[in-house]
Amino acid sequence: MGGIAGWSFIDNRRMPNMRKPRDYDAELQALNDKAKQLKARKHTQLGELVVATGADGLGTEVLAGVLLAAIGNDDPSRREAWRKRGAAFFHGAANARRSAGKDTGSTHAIDPGTQPAAGTPGPA
Repeated sequence: MGGIAGWSFIDNRRMPNMRKPRDYDAELQALNDKAKQLKARKHTQLGELVVATGADGLGTEVLAGVLLAAIGNDDPSRREAWRKRGAAFFHGAANARRSAGKDTGSTHAIDPGTQPAAGTPGPA
């Protein structure tokens, strides 16, 4: 029986326990598959949100404009008002669902830089 420093490669009882090597390619592929599933679920949920709020009645260009204006809005009080309104919607407040597509006065316009049309009262 030959071996290195007293270790016999034939006698498994004397071999140190060896771990099976990790299959990094398979793990990476599994992570990529999971990321694709999560992205698809996110897109589905965003579509469901548009329908649940009644925003599916808006034209695509109008909806895109509203979202872009919201992204460009840096007014913390306006964002907080929107956050509260959204939280009420998700918590099932009846009037939040009824007024999902209506302006409540606390959030006069999406874009604070927008000027009211001539002859219409502006935000207070």
